[in-house]
Amino acid sequence: MSFSVRPGQGEPSGFDLGDMEWAGDFGRISSQGHVPDQGMMIYLSVSLLLDQLRGFLDGSTRVLSYHGIDTSFGLVFRRGKQGISVGPRTGRGVIARVGRDALVEAVLCAADEMAESRPGGVDEGDAGREDYLASLRELRAAVG
Repeated sequence: MSFSVRPGQGEPSGFDLGDMEWAGDFGRISSQGHVPDQGMMIYLSVSLLLDQLRGFLDGSTRVLSYHGIDTSFGLVFRRGKQGISVGPRTGRGVIARVGRDALVEAVLCAADEMAESRPGGVDEGDAGREDYLASLRELRAAVG
């Protein structure tokens, strides 16, 4: 999986547009290349994903329907006997079936990569940057 910031947006901002790509044994889902565009406010969207996953992983809820910020892109996470399945929010299908720890590791790795590549250029105090970094810290603390 990867989270990316679109180039050519001028000065870095916590409200930059970007994309998500998720790939698994059964397929791939990406916000890129769609009409209409499915790009999203990437830092806010990843923050929301981290926050919602934290609640999903620690709770008894069996289904999490995630929808990015300012986009039609979304995912569904379903907890089952064979692990957690990941699929598109619209339609049917599963692109991956993973264990809790593998999902957490993949999400944190992708979020860390984006944090290292771009938010350093985003001004401290930027609301999008602060929310992103806080959500990253909180998920990491929650999963130990």
